[in-house]
This record gives sequence, structure tokens and C-alpha cells, in this order.
Amino acid sequence: MFKYWNGNILENSQVTVFAFDEDKLIGFARAITDGVRQAAIYDVAILPEYQGIGIGKLLMENIKAKLSYCNIILYSNVGKEGFYERLGFKLLKTGMGLFVEEERAREKGFI
Repeated sequence: MFKYWNGNILENSQVTVFAFDEDKLIGFARAITDGVRQAAIYDVAILPEYQGIGIGKLLMENIKAKLSYCNIILYSNVGKEGFYERLGFKLLKTGMGLFVEEERAREKGFI
């Protein structure tokens, strides 16, 4: 599931939270921040067999607590907006993106 991610995205993220089932990594979330006012959550991933039991909520609560001094935006998968709305996030009225792989972004429903 995580094969296309290299260590650099985690090393370059200021906030990372991991969920384990004993020694098995079952989920993680990461964010970047300017350390003063703004932050962005880019990845929240939980193995499918562990979804729907509150792990994503716990990961998000931990990230939100670590970034409580910041405005937070997040990058969501299509169809997951309701999950984030239940955690207090609001849909933005403005937002734009420039994608390196524009066709892939279109296929995934981001644009």
C-alpha cells in the first residue's frame, strides 16, 4: 500500500503520527507547517481492514493537537469529505492546484 512513498516525505514533514497494531504499521498521518500560523495535512492512510473503527479520528486528533496554533488545510481523497467535516473541517470556497501528473489528478477526481 505504501510502496510508492519514500522516506523523504516523512523526514520532511514536521508532524507525523503513526498507528500500530503491535508491531504492524496500520496507519499514519502527516502534515507540514511554517511553524507559526499555517499547516497542511497531506496524508492520512489506514489499512482497509482497520478503517471504520476510529483510528483515522485518533490520528487526526493528534495532528490537530500538535498544530492547535495553526490554520490547517488538508488534501482529501474524493468521497472522504464527510469524515473531515465531522472533525471540524470546512469546505473551502477557493482553492486551486497545479499538478505534476494532471491526468492522474483528473482520473482520481481531484480536478
